[in-house]
Amino acid sequence: MEHEQQSLLIEAEHEEFRKDYTGDGSVNLKGLPILKHETGNWRACYFILGTECCEKLALYGIAKNLVSYLTRQLHERNVVAARNVLTWQGTCYFTPLLGALVADSYLGKFWTIAAFSTLYFIGLAMLTISALVPGQSSQSQTVGFYFGLYLVALGAGGIKPCVITFGADQFDDNDPIERSERASFFNWASFMINIGALLSGIILVYIQDNYGWGLGFGIPTLFMGLAIVSFFIGTGIYRFQRPGGSPVIRICQVIVASCRKWTVQLPLDASLLYELPGNSSFIKGSRKLDHTSELRYLDKAAVIISSDIKLGNGNPLNPWRLCTVTQVEELKLLVRLFPIWATTIVFYAVGCQSLSMFIEQGMVLDKQVRSFTIPPASLSTFDVISLLILVPIYDKILVPVVRRFTGKERGFTQLQRMGIGLFLSILTMVSAALVEMKRLEIARELKLVHEKVEIPMSILWQIPQYCLDGTSQVFTLIGQAEFFYSEAPDAMRCLCAAFSLLSSSLGGYLSSFLLTLVSYCTSRGGEPGWIPDKLNEGHLDRYFLLIAGLSAVNLLVFVWCALRYTYRTTV
Repeated sequence: MEHEQQSLLIEAEHEEFRKDYTGDGSVNLKGLPILKHETGNWRACYFILGTECCEKLALYGIAKNLVSYLTRQLHERNVVAARNVLTWQGTCYFTPLLGALVADSYLGKFWTIAAFSTLYFIGLAMLTISALVPGQSSQSQTVGFYFGLYLVALGAGGIKPCVITFGADQFDDNDPIERSERASFFNWASFMINIGALLSGIILVYIQDNYGWGLGFGIPTLFMGLAIVSFFIGTGIYRFQRPGGSPVIRICQVIVASCRKWTVQLPLDASLLYELPGNSSFIKGSRKLDHTSELRYLDKAAVIISSDIKLGNGNPLNPWRLCTVTQVEELKLLVRLFPIWATTIVFYAVGCQSLSMFIEQGMVLDKQVRSFTIPPASLSTFDVISLLILVPIYDKILVPVVRRFTGKERGFTQLQRMGIGLFLSILTMVSAALVEMKRLEIARELKLVHEKVEIPMSILWQIPQYCLDGTSQVFTLIGQAEFFYSEAPDAMRCLCAAFSLLSSSLGGYLSSFLLTLVSYCTSRGGEPGWIPDKLNEGHLDRYFLLIAGLSAVNLLVFVWCALRYTYRTTV
């Protein structure tokens, strides 16, 4: 009787601990367990969202008008300036891999953000100083400018996969209420990012063009300083996840161990596979993962054979010969995530059209609206505005309504949300194709087919395709960020976020490849092709429909993968 009472008392104490402390392994800056009611949640995220908004305002304040600085101030030729901008932008999407590896392996998200933000600020300061130097640009000024520019690429890329994931870490994954709030955090993080992008596009570009580049680069530098201050203010209430060591090494260990045991028979009982006892995990700061029956060949890495015991001889077992189930499941998770990740590349290829072919289409439409002349590139503002309008509607209205019918925490599952966005991206291209069909019809009626002139059709007809693009991002872009965070292994969240960002870069390369391929295949034999210099002679509508068809096939592949996807479960 006394023993039973002691057991009940211990269980009550454990339950009280679970209520007071986080259950996902988060700690304070000193590595100690932390109280839920004093740390994390929205009280910490306000500082992180402020950091994200200021940082994006700084980044886009440089990126949006960079080509103008290179041509006007550094006197580069158009083609050289365009190539340099594209190279820099590509670098900005590859450096997140470096930041992710540093964060997941060694420093953790907080100190990685601190280190790369410092480099970011130094780079912006160098750009400002370079722009303030009077007189003609010299070689030393150009070298200083590009050194600063690539420091910005390193700093911006280094913090990209860390800031959002660090914000999501502020919500306890084992608490259903906080887990629901975390899903809302991803919506508002995207909202703040786009606020920064919108302000930089409207205000900073105007300042750079009319008040000089010293001030135009100085303001982003100031805002990056504010971003760093905002981030450090919240240090005392943040929740931290311990870095788990190199994910690349762990992946290699599973592959090597499973290959070494390729002749070994798998046990029928999965509980016989190797795993550490109790709640402790081989991977520091990571929870254990349940065994899954997929990709069973990899399970051989966790099969215990006599040589493992002999080689161990009382010492820790060699992870290049024997891995835990959690290590094996980490690699399985990455393999399962890969097809979902790959389907987002086509989605980003659609998004690239708003920065390229939509603008080309707008240039041959009537840009005069009463007494105003609308620059074709300015319509991309509707992309951002539609996202800013729809994020609150989605979070505060649509989710509660859909939840009543589905019973899901967030209304839609993350994969359902992504699928809706992929469908809307098809409608984006169909809308653009319909506008182009009508434009070409008017060109034929007015016998302007062979002329390089505007068609008397208002550029405002492009607004629906931009709004659909922004709406699709609310579903797929934000849903992808949440999905990759939720499904990534605990000690690989930054790395998975970096690969999620990489799909955006690959979408740009895919768009460029399709453009080159279509131009080559349709302009042979003296034909003008689908996308000639005189768009009235071409068939840009067919190019848009081609991408819509590719997106439709991509959606079918996504649905097939999503229906077979196995969500991760922790022990």
